[in-house]
Amino acid sequence: MKHGNIPNRVLLFDGVCNLCNGAVQFIIKRDPDGLISFSSLQSETGQRLLKLNGLPTEHFDSFVFIEDGKVYTKSTAAIKVFRHLRGAWRFSVVLLAVPRPVRNMVYSLIAKNRYKWFGKKNECMLPSPAIKKRFLP
Repeated sequence: MKHGNIPNRVLLFDGVCNLCNGAVQFIIKRDPDGLISFSSLQSETGQRLLKLNGLPTEHFDSFVFIEDGKVYTKSTAAIKVFRHLRGAWRFSVVLLAVPRPVRNMVYSLIAKNRYKWFGKKNECMLPSPAIKKRFLP
């Protein structure tokens, strides 16, 4: 089921964050069937999806995972993405048993310090031609 030209599973990420870009590359390697599509939070599509879902359009401190019209943020978004990956990563769904405030406290600590710890780019990453179709404009 697609909403307009938006795939069923879209991960919105901070396009200038080195940690976030690394996470996207990690996901791509473990999702060879291409179940998950991507868009940077800063892109036209990312901004449109944020607005459509009533989310802030200027604070990029969370992954946003949209699956079948449902929106997940922070640690829940990461766990929902991991369950689609090959290998043992899909078992990370057990982390949903950890109370959300505890999970999000750890997530927020990392998000708050991600530029300091991992750095940032001046502009969003450009996907290679082989995976470009998985990135929304």
